[in-house]
Amino acid sequence: MTLKELEEGVPELLSYTKTMPPQLRQFAHVKVHPPGSLIHQKDVELMYLGIVAKGENRVINEFENGKIYMIETNRAIDFIGEVTLLANQQKTSVTIEALTANTVIYLPRREAEQWVNTDIHILRKMAEHTAFKLYRSSYNNGLKLYYPPVFLLADHLVRLYEQAFADMPVQGLSSVGPFVLQKTRERLGEELGMNIKTLDRAIRTMQKEGYFSLVKGKISFTREDYKRIKEYRETFQG
Repeated sequence: MTLKELEEGVPELLSYTKTMPPQLRQFAHVKVHPPGSLIHQKDVELMYLGIVAKGENRVINEFENGKIYMIETNRAIDFIGEVTLLANQQKTSVTIEALTANTVIYLPRREAEQWVNTDIHILRKMAEHTAFKLYRSSYNNGLKLYYPPVFLLADHLVRLYEQAFADMPVQGLSSVGPFVLQKTRERLGEELGMNIKTLDRAIRTMQKEGYFSLVKGKISFTREDYKRIKEYRETFQG
């Protein structure tokens, strides 16, 4: 797939690439990362700037003891390597894993830097994305220290449900079937920053109180359950 074909298939991408110099377009190549694959590895020299045209990924920090801390999840359209580039650093600071198939446009770092240094439009786009992630992180900073595990679980379930049906018209939501969380306990624990024992206790507590059911070990809840979970979450914030 070429950059032009991708722009035709994803029209909103043009707001990012419309000012790309013709000579840089010749260097651009498109790659599709399958779900579960690594897009970006921590502590590796950044050779390319990426623009994610399709897909969802998660940003994680890996530690020497094997533990993983999930920083955030991001959806297209987004950048890969923009923090390293803007910070004028050589090596990457995080690992990025594809949650769904990710279609990424790769541009050689040197040529991409020249574009960013001379084009206020793409610089502003990149700065907006970086600032939004910082804003989101700052807004939620301290959440995991201040609130109990059951609140964190409830908050996470509400967010996942809303993300899953974000593009569905409101009138169609009444016919939506049960939402089944297709994640392992390990993955859910990484996202919440909890160990498995703490997560299991939170799940058992909410299950016993009837906020959701477990189907073959997977959390399952209806739209009505979602509304009750949302109300439950708000009791901690009042």
